[in-house]
Amino acid sequence: MSKKPEILLVGGGGHCKAVIDVIEQENKFKIAGIVDIKEKIGEKVLGYKIIASDEDLKILSNEYKYAFISLGQIGNCGKRKGLFRQCKDLGFYFPKIISPYAYVSKHSIIGEGTIVMHGAIINAGAKIGNNCIINSKALIEHDAEIEDNCHISTGAIINGGVKVKECSFIGSNTTTKQYITIQKNSFIKAGSVVK
Repeated sequence: MSKKPEILLVGGGGHCKAVIDVIEQENKFKIAGIVDIKEKIGEKVLGYKIIASDEDLKILSNEYKYAFISLGQIGNCGKRKGLFRQCKDLGFYFPKIISPYAYVSKHSIIGEGTIVMHGAIINAGAKIGNNCIINSKALIEHDAEIEDNCHISTGAIINGGVKVKECSFIGSNTTTKQYITIQKNSFIKAGSVVK
């Protein structure tokens, strides 16, 4: 049996716990450790050690091939986007992480560094960009397009043909009308109906 490749998680907060759970369930990678702020080095998240800070990423890139941004995103995507770019520039590879409890159509496209969490549904013709969070029970309908660095929150419904421009946050239980465009850097609060 071949050895699972190791992956570094960048960001050790609440979202990191959800990412760990999906990675464990998917069972394709071994979590090597977590990168967070200096003050947290040595602490653990669900049994995985915080082994380094952002400043150590260059050194870590010599030892590890894979990384994943496990920092959450509510509102501003700047920090997640910056870390993703920094890690890419250092040569890290970003897999897509897909929960075995999600449904992802074989006729959809998922970008690198994107996570699809438990219970999410991504239907035929949908396109998801890089470094996105498709959170638990979110529905991305046919032909919808989610650009890079977006967070589609728990239970949100992105209906057919909707375009969500980059760096947008769509709150929990939001429902969109079909074939609309949600502008770049949008913040849609939980429970909204977007027409």
